Amino acid sequence: MNILVLCTGNSARSILLEHILTHKSAGRIRAFSAGSNPTGQVHPQSLTLLTRRGYDVSAARSKSWDEFALPDAPEMDAVITVCGSAADEVCPVWPGAPTRAHWGVEDPARAAERDWQQAFETAYDALNARAEALFAQPFETYDRAELQSALSKIETDFHAQ
Repeated sequence: MNILVLCTGNSARSILLEHILTHKSAGRIRAFSAGSNPTGQVHPQSLTLLTRRGYDVSAARSKSWDEFALPDAPEMDAVITVCGSAADEVCPVWPGAPTRAHWGVEDPARAAERDWQQAFETAYDALNARAEALFAQPFETYDRAELQSALSKIETDFHAQ
């Protein structure tokens, strides 16, 4: 299953979830990330956290969602947006047919530098918990409506906490 993770800057949350989905799904998901207005660089604390947790970050890069609209781009089964609400972020909307879900997490990159470690750990933990909830399901067997329902329920369950 191909999943595109979107946010605005593609430097923190979307990078974290891309790595979680790809590397912890036991080959069940191939994740990609992009931004509607990418910063052009992965936030250094994203790289620090992922490296410390054993992820290979050698290919991590901040990129535009335009790459995934090209004819030779992988076809996406789902698009997950991860924008938060505290800073009134405008979350990108992906056009077309893939299943869409919103797993909102506040942007750790907006934290003061002295608070980065905690802010990024909090974002990682929130995204990882949602991913683990997905991994616990037989999502590969779901039709589009079932996948939509599962992804939306994950956000509802975690948002209520």
